[in-house]
Amino acid sequence: MNKLNYSLINIFSFFYRLVLRRVFFIFDAERVHEFVINLGEGLGNIGFSKFIERFFHIYDPSLKQKIAGIDFENPIGLAAGFDYNAKLTGFMSATGFGFETVGTITNKPSEGNPKPRLSRLVESGSILVNKGFKNPGVLVVMQNVAGNKFNLPVGISIGQTNSDLSLDEAVGDIVSSFELLEKNGNPFHYYELNISCPNLSGSESFSDPDNLIKILNPIKGLKLKKPLFIKMPINKTNEETLEMLKIISSFPVVGVIFGNLEKNRNNPAIKTEEAFQFKDRKGNLSGKPTQARSRELIKLAYKNFGERLVIIGCGGIFSAEDAYEKIRNGASLLQLITGLIYKGPQLPYQINMGLIYLLKKDGFLHISEAVGVDANT
Repeated sequence: MNKLNYSLINIFSFFYRLVLRRVFFIFDAERVHEFVINLGEGLGNIGFSKFIERFFHIYDPSLKQKIAGIDFENPIGLAAGFDYNAKLTGFMSATGFGFETVGTITNKPSEGNPKPRLSRLVESGSILVNKGFKNPGVLVVMQNVAGNKFNLPVGISIGQTNSDLSLDEAVGDIVSSFELLEKNGNPFHYYELNISCPNLSGSESFSDPDNLIKILNPIKGLKLKKPLFIKMPINKTNEETLEMLKIISSFPVVGVIFGNLEKNRNNPAIKTEEAFQFKDRKGNLSGKPTQARSRELIKLAYKNFGERLVIIGCGGIFSAEDAYEKIRNGASLLQLITGLIYKGPQLPYQINMGLIYLLKKDGFLHISEAVGVDANT
């Protein structure tokens, strides 16, 4: 470990929380989001990311994994929902991430839901999200990344276009996106199928067992060339989740992601005053309100389907301890967004450094040895 580098990162972390975050939080959340994306894209285009990478990226054999034929330098990924235009693919490795998912991308372009689409619940450690799959459409994204050779694993999340589609129309819409990706070739390393976004205008739900089969059957028929993961809801019961996992495990799906946004405004992680402040605002919750249920579902999935499905933990990761808890409950990889917003862009570095320490403390030589050790407790 470079002690000088570690000290500089800690100083930057303090500066972010004390100064930068306060400045960012003065402005509308979506405007800041767009600013950060454009800044990251610009830094990547001029090659400045290579300089940043010297400080933020960690190379340690205890964190390296090969999953679904893909080499992951470390287990920390940027979740779908942040880089929805695929603008940051040349920059994300510089900030210490081991992989990222762009999107969610849809067959047709979408302006998303009416504003406001992002609101901060600061005391609750959460973002109220009502984006509604704002994105330029799969064809534009394919044009944006054509010929790219990513310097870390990059996946693409696919969902249904945000409009009032019937079930059959929604199936056709999603399948069309996968067909375009497969037909034209693409540099992505894996696919995610987002069946659990609670912010869409359509009423059909692919978390219903019959509907889940209806979407997975035609996707199976495509014989995808890239590994497929499924983004799962967190508001289903254990019984409903196990039924979904049983169906998913019968299809050529590599793994599942737990999970998506929290619908319940009575979640104990939400501060009462913030729940009241945003009671009339549409959207669902990220961050701390998803933390506990995400952990429970990771544990449930690993205990029952861990030998069949790779599990990616997503929801409420703000520290190395949060990340390690998900790993010990069964997650091989992790994804985050909200922690990045509240803690700063150095968070992946800090989590990876913390994981190296925690693994050594518990006597593990490699991260894979820690996966699922608490699943049966």
